[in-house]
Amino acid sequence: MSAKLPIIYLARHGQTAWSKSGQHTGLTDIPLLPEGEYDAERLGARLQKLEFAAVWTSPLARASRTCELAGFGGVATVDRDLVEWDYGEYEGLKNAEIVARQPGWRIYRDGCPGGESPEQVAARADRVLERARAAGGNVLLFSSGHFTRMLGARWIGLPPQNAELFTLATASLSALGYEHNVSEPVIQLWNDVSHYEE
Repeated sequence: MSAKLPIIYLARHGQTAWSKSGQHTGLTDIPLLPEGEYDAERLGARLQKLEFAAVWTSPLARASRTCELAGFGGVATVDRDLVEWDYGEYEGLKNAEIVARQPGWRIYRDGCPGGESPEQVAARADRVLERARAAGGNVLLFSSGHFTRMLGARWIGLPPQNAELFTLATASLSALGYEHNVSEPVIQLWNDVSHYEE
């Protein structure tokens, strides 16, 4: 009988004022809203049933606080590669404001002036996934929306621009795994919010 294949669990941070308003929140370090804290605790209750060889979190407060409220603050390691996209000149702006400046703009194709390109973000995602594959068991990652979508795309070999095909709610849970063996990566779960209270 073969050993159970490991899974990489992806937890997006809970709701913040800017994620609620639709503003691009890259490196601006803003706190969770009360509902974001509550959802992080609900996510944690679900995750407590699982075992992890490693838990890593973005250094940004919204992710690290989600990690803490989920019950993993004492065992998590900060990984700077897990920070959100550096939006540069587009930090704090909504999509409509960005498109008014740059018609037809799409983040996963065009990147951000003064910030990161899609290829730079993909390179960070690739580094995280390489370390996660080598962890020797299940891994739990706490990060932000656009970067987590890039992790999903890169896991299954898609180019950076295809990360726009994945949507992601706050405090959601996703899982990257394998079909039959480690040469067959698949997305086992995506954007699951079944732990939200009805």
